[in-house]
Amino acid sequence: MDRREHIHCSLIVVPCAELRVFQPLDAFPAEERARWERYIVEARHVGPGRGRYRQRVTPEGLGIMVEAGEGAEVRLVGGTYFVCPWRTRLRVLAGILAFREAAPFEGSEGFIPKRLARRAGKELSRLRRRDPAAISCIMQSPWHVPVRWFVLFSDAERRLAEEDGRFRLRYLSTVKRARRRAERAIPVLRNTDLGPIAGVIVELVEWLSAFDPRAVVELDYGGLCDLMTWDELDDDHSARDIQEAIGALSSDQIPRSAQLYRSLVGRWAEVRSHEALN
Repeated sequence: MDRREHIHCSLIVVPCAELRVFQPLDAFPAEERARWERYIVEARHVGPGRGRYRQRVTPEGLGIMVEAGEGAEVRLVGGTYFVCPWRTRLRVLAGILAFREAAPFEGSEGFIPKRLARRAGKELSRLRRRDPAAISCIMQSPWHVPVRWFVLFSDAERRLAEEDGRFRLRYLSTVKRARRRAERAIPVLRNTDLGPIAGVIVELVEWLSAFDPRAVVELDYGGLCDLMTWDELDDDHSARDIQEAIGALSSDQIPRSAQLYRSLVGRWAEVRSHEALN
């Protein structure tokens, strides 16, 4: 009997937040634009889609759930369609390499063997040579929202609404405004003990710079909303807190900035603690 028949595989959905960039249809090359136009017409919906998954079993017997087929998230903003392609294969390959580059743990070699990582690296290089403009439009974070993402948004861009019987919290801004906020924060942070954070915000700016200036950027709490009560979601104003902390820092109000930052980090550490329970 094939040893893969002994594998019991169940799909575990890890609660994740996502940072997505949506570009207007006319920002895509003609062939890709036509494909997304057909996708919008055939899908007949605007909003988060439901992914379809299939199991892929590696020669080592590891079962991996991957999305079946390609698609996109679609938003209608001001009468214009904006599209965020999943680019699943690109993200999976980059994720495999990022896992290998992270700090190893006991047994980590069994998850991503060197041979598989080398193949992933070669395929990712081929994809990027074939289409240098194809970059990931989605950043994903399990169990929490990275504090640095809130630098891109203001409290006025916060939206809390009920969808399909669930409350969802999102922020939506333009790439232009998000970049401007991040660029203002970088020199403020570099002159303080929070200098290392400036480096990761620079990476965010570089990522956003690869997209059309008319694009919009969305922070979606996603599955994290199910870990939080209504009161916690209603009281959560993390973007406001981080903007106030940066403003206090630029005005030399160090104690006030530290208080806001510690409160924000502590709140998200509490949400992230659900990981230990799972």
